[in-house]
Amino acid sequence: MSIEYLHTMVRVLDLEKSIAFYEMLGLTERRRTENEKGRFTLVFMCPPDQADGRADVELTYNWDGDDGLPSDSRHFGHLAYRVDDIYALCQTLMDNGVTINRPPRDGHMAFVRSPDNVSVELLQKGDAKPPQEPWASMENTGHW
Repeated sequence: MSIEYLHTMVRVLDLEKSIAFYEMLGLTERRRTENEKGRFTLVFMCPPDQADGRADVELTYNWDGDDGLPSDSRHFGHLAYRVDDIYALCQTLMDNGVTINRPPRDGHMAFVRSPDNVSVELLQKGDAKPPQEPWASMENTGHW
């Protein structure tokens, strides 16, 4: 018996806002499915060097809305990505209005939220960066 990881699916309320968020993280759209009968769109996004489908996030957008979406999607946990420069990415996200819930005070780990309240963990590639302002003294905001 074997098992193969396929993707992580998250429901989104505003497809374009969500795509823009994941693009800021460095993901690209790998494929898209429009289902007229089911009235939904699926957008598969991944890191550019992992376009073989092994690291996909499936954004599911229901055309008629999604009243069943929990107000806090934390029941699913979080997505995690290793990044080249955690400080630079967090600055880009913050400059674009994304709240840094858990700043990278340690130069190693941060948590942010997508427009659909999905928690995203960012981990510094390799060794932690030396502590740096404004991150070193920044407080947590909300929860992750």
